[in-house]
Amino acid sequence: MDPECARLLPALCAVLADPSQAVADDTCLEKLLDWFKTVTEAGSSLLLLQENPCLVDLLTHVLDLKPQNVSPRVLSFSLCLAGTFAAQEDCFEYLQQGQLLLGLFGEAGPLSWAAWSVPIVRSGWIRGLRSLAQHPSALHFLGDSGAVDALFSLQGDSSLFVASAASQLLVHILALSMQGKAAGSSSLQGSAWPACAQKIVDHVEACLCSTAAPQVTQALNVLTTTFGRCHNPWTEVLWGQLGPLVAHLLENEPIPAAHSLVDLLLSVARSPVFASADCGLWETTARMLSCLSPSQAGPLALGTLKLQNCPQALRSQAFGVLLQPLVCILRATAQAPGPPGVLDETTEGSSMTVDTLLSSKSACVGLLCQTLAHLEELQPLPQRPLHWPQTLLVEAAVIILKLCEGSVAPSSSEGGRLCGALAGCVRVQRAALDFLGTLSQGATSQELMLQVFAVLLETLESPASSPTVLKKAFQATLRWLLDSSLPPSSLDLGLPAPLFLKELFPVLQKRLCSPCWEVRDSALEFLTHLTACWGGEADFREVLLASEVPKLTWQLLRDPESYVRASAVTAMGRLSSQGLQAASESSGHLEVQQGLVGELLHILSVDSEGFPRRAVARVFTEWLRDSHADVARDTEWFVATVLPMVSRDLDWEVRAQGLELVQVFLAQTLGQSSPHCPYVVTLPKASPPSPLPEVLRTLCQLQVFDFAFRALFDCDRPVAQKACDLLLFLKDKTAPCSGLQEPGESSDVTSVEATLQRWQAGEQGQPLSTLEPKEVLAALRSMDLEGLQSRLAESSDHVEKSPQSLLQDVLATVAVLEENVADCY
Repeated sequence: MDPECARLLPALCAVLADPSQAVADDTCLEKLLDWFKTVTEAGSSLLLLQENPCLVDLLTHVLDLKPQNVSPRVLSFSLCLAGTFAAQEDCFEYLQQGQLLLGLFGEAGPLSWAAWSVPIVRSGWIRGLRSLAQHPSALHFLGDSGAVDALFSLQGDSSLFVASAASQLLVHILALSMQGKAAGSSSLQGSAWPACAQKIVDHVEACLCSTAAPQVTQALNVLTTTFGRCHNPWTEVLWGQLGPLVAHLLENEPIPAAHSLVDLLLSVARSPVFASADCGLWETTARMLSCLSPSQAGPLALGTLKLQNCPQALRSQAFGVLLQPLVCILRATAQAPGPPGVLDETTEGSSMTVDTLLSSKSACVGLLCQTLAHLEELQPLPQRPLHWPQTLLVEAAVIILKLCEGSVAPSSSEGGRLCGALAGCVRVQRAALDFLGTLSQGATSQELMLQVFAVLLETLESPASSPTVLKKAFQATLRWLLDSSLPPSSLDLGLPAPLFLKELFPVLQKRLCSPCWEVRDSALEFLTHLTACWGGEADFREVLLASEVPKLTWQLLRDPESYVRASAVTAMGRLSSQGLQAASESSGHLEVQQGLVGELLHILSVDSEGFPRRAVARVFTEWLRDSHADVARDTEWFVATVLPMVSRDLDWEVRAQGLELVQVFLAQTLGQSSPHCPYVVTLPKASPPSPLPEVLRTLCQLQVFDFAFRALFDCDRPVAQKACDLLLFLKDKTAPCSGLQEPGESSDVTSVEATLQRWQAGEQGQPLSTLEPKEVLAALRSMDLEGLQSRLAESSDHVEKSPQSLLQDVLATVAVLEENVADCY
């Protein structure tokens, strides 16, 4: 331990032991525990206690005070601290000599105190035991002190955190007891289990035989964690002993703790111990898939399908369980449920699924949302069934959306009840749209694709569609449009797409005029993505330019909502890059383009919200990178106009984006592509770069260095880091340059360095004088940019994270609290 920390430690222990001294919060105590854990892991805990007897005095004092005068947080801290020290066996024996551990963790300790009613004390007691349970001596202590029995009781604690920690500690004790018992199963039968392990196994066995659902749940949770963490041969023996009791639970009506039972079976199935073992696991899983309700069986079916070594028959049964709700929907609406033989497994249990769908609106909605989410999760996985019923799934998603829209004429009583349950259900609409979007990657017939586009258009047109539903409908539409088109090398879109676009753009126009800003924003995002993918396609350009969409997008640059203005800026930037600018308000294309640049500059200079200004800075950077016509016409004018605005912007992201724009400009000016990292060495291009002295003079005239040097001392670290990277890049590129300075002439950079020092001190009001290239070169050479880069890479609290600083903070906080105590009279 650091000598200064050792010097402060007695004062800290005195503060913690004094009931009149209040510790500010739990954060400092948690940091202290982390520090003590680090110290004990690096050396001897026994030596630490011998060299710092104040630590033992603190623990003894907590016991002597009893619960009347000890704050719960200090008591919890002391329990955790004692467990940290006792994790090493020699220190454990040292603390046991004075019965200190028995007083802290035994039945006569906090368990019998009034403070035990505070959850943080119970949590600290468990954490302390978890820390010390590392060696055989701790096992004997746990068995003799009554701690294991207390953990059994804490499994049902009112605090979920305490109950979960108790279950996890029981699993840890069981695994610790079984260390070295990983031989054959014959050595672990009956009384061959170690004492602590036998006690835990007997408790779990008794709970599994209980008629009380909470006790069954507690036993299942312990077993689930055990099989999830412990992959030793003894777990196979444990399952062989308790597996029949778990299977017996399926005979009860209703099945107790069904969700916990599902978690247990999947935990056992995932364990490598049971990869090739014949232990009745698959038979139990098959029975459970048949016995559980549809909503309970869904997670088990999905988990079963994700397994690598699952029998094919069980996989077919599980997939049938997942598909059953969709099959019932199709049959209730008189839709054919796919090719013969695909869903033979779904006939069994269909009546239970129908009953669930028709029992109540909440049950119907819950089951459908769960089913759609499970199938969406399964669709991209390599474990999904080979015979994936794409047609059935698309038809089901389409019919569910129609049921939500109320556009299905029911042909049966079941269909009518489904229409009533799903009409206007936003939750099901969102789930169905998400699932339909994932299905766009599969092979779909043209006829079915037209049905998909029709229901998407219906959802987008419906005045009842909520903003979240419309956002997901736009996302699904985009995915189907992109995946249904021909390969990118083709000049035309797929057959259904142009027909759909002609119907889509009037709807898009309507949504761009929506009174709801979220809808306008979603429509603009959709337009941006669609233009980015299809801006060069003739069919798309024709439909877009024939609509009012570009004009409406232009008008949204002045939208009252800042999010919409930002999305409109991005959309207009993309449209302009593709030559799809609105041209109705101007006499020619040039005037329109100049109008857009002026409009974006106006937003950058006067908009009161940061989002639109950030969007403008990003668009300008992309235009410069892509050699946009308006930028390439006079790049230096463009940079000279934009830089003063971004350099003084109050939003740090705008300033950082301005530095990115400078980086792109430098890369183009020096005749190379913009590197991903400032230090990536790039090969020279065929075209010769501009002469370096000329480049430096241009940069000085554009005040690039003024911006970069000022940003180097920015109060926002990301801006300073980007400025440092930029200047290091320039320093590296200008290193070979020596022709700007005459032999024997020394550059006078005193004023520059003085100004930079004032900026570093926070006085950024004084501007730099007009810089010359030789002054810039001298300043770059004189500055320790590498060291600054290292300092900027450190976390913002690296100075305050030392243990010494932590101890000082705790003591200082207590002193401040004492000073602020006031007489209430």
